[in-house]
Amino acid sequence: MSITEMRTSSAVSAARELRTVMQGRVVLRGDDDYARMRQIWNRAVENQPALLAICETSVDVQAAVRAARRYKLPLSVRCGGHDWAGRALCANGLVIDLTRMREVVVDMHSRVATVAGGASSKDVAAAAGAHGLVAALGNCGAVGMSGLTLGGGYGSLIGLCGLAADNLLGAEVVLADGRRVTTGPDEEPELFWAIRGGGGNFGVVTSMRVQLHEIRHMIAGPIVYPLSEAERMLHRYAAFAAAMPDELDITVGMTSGPDGRPMLMFLPLWNGDKQRGERIISDFQALGTPQLVQVGPMTYADMLAVFDAWIDAADGCHWETRTRSLPALTPVIDVITRAVADRTSPYSMVNWHHFHGAATRIPAEKIAFGLRQEHFMVEIIAGWKPDGSSAAAHRQWAQDLWEALAPFALPGGYANFLTPHSREQIKDAYGPNGARLVALKRRFDPDAVFASAIPLPDEH
Repeated sequence: MSITEMRTSSAVSAARELRTVMQGRVVLRGDDDYARMRQIWNRAVENQPALLAICETSVDVQAAVRAARRYKLPLSVRCGGHDWAGRALCANGLVIDLTRMREVVVDMHSRVATVAGGASSKDVAAAAGAHGLVAALGNCGAVGMSGLTLGGGYGSLIGLCGLAADNLLGAEVVLADGRRVTTGPDEEPELFWAIRGGGGNFGVVTSMRVQLHEIRHMIAGPIVYPLSEAERMLHRYAAFAAAMPDELDITVGMTSGPDGRPMLMFLPLWNGDKQRGERIISDFQALGTPQLVQVGPMTYADMLAVFDAWIDAADGCHWETRTRSLPALTPVIDVITRAVADRTSPYSMVNWHHFHGAATRIPAEKIAFGLRQEHFMVEIIAGWKPDGSSAAAHRQWAQDLWEALAPFALPGGYANFLTPHSREQIKDAYGPNGARLVALKRRFDPDAVFASAIPLPDEH
């Protein structure tokens, strides 16, 4: 009997057991809705899990972890399903699917949100925004809040509020042995340290407590230039970013516009004094003559919708991602611009986040996320439709740009985007915190139950 056949047999036994104890559903490979339930953002991921435990409660999660161990099934956890590497789907294993656990409860007096493990960024944005508050979120509404937060969480409030992980106040975690624990500064503090940047390596986060922040006066929206203006405008942007106040963030994207032609898009977001914000963004707009400007009062949920509309238009794409952290942008502007002009697909893009302000003032040892110097976190994203075009060519485009940026990059890379094959970057991805993370992995997950999580450095 092959390993696949043995795991299929074990999955049937696990499903039979789980159906007697879980409040949620269990979906086996071969069931009518299996294909729909296993679908994730990156259609290039081919992993076929043996079964999915669609959890409704923390007790369901505990039962699923114990069943996976009892029947010796590989285990993975799905929150938003937006991880490009497809870590949510373990081949021939058991998927703990949290997408039914999406409740967000806001305490407006303490400015704290209690966020269920399967909530998306847009779920949190909507709940917080209803109270005039905002969380440190990313730029895609469909991304799972827990996956974003546990791996770090770059976003448009990074200068004012830090990373999403910096705003995690506590969590409920189901450990590898099925126990459910609460962690925070005073409860399991080492576990609390590890999950803020170390990803899902230590357990399944079924609930989080997240710090919220006041919305003062929020201004946001896209400013678009044709690619022919990119080099000139990016040099001006780099000079502007060097003195950017904490209240302002400018996400940058280079991809296709509505007409299919490559473009440069700045997406500023200001949260602060109204008059000062209007003046500073006006100064930024005056750096050039854009072909499109849609900047004005906007909620964080509205800003997420700008990105989500683009993602919806690319539905069904295959994706491959690389990442570099650059201490300065100016030396590579021409390299990036040429690469975007030579893309092999209109869906491919290069984006970056400016790590600045409050995020740089947090000591590197405070949480597991270890890179605290100012930098630009670059996302090199190859995207293509499965229409017969060469996947290898698209992947090579991303690889070539990644290699071209290497001489200018900091050691390591953003762990949320790395895979076990990125050995050299993984070694330095957590800065001075790598050894401590590995030791805590051995303590909390000695049998590597959560082996599908973002990679940690090698022990040797």
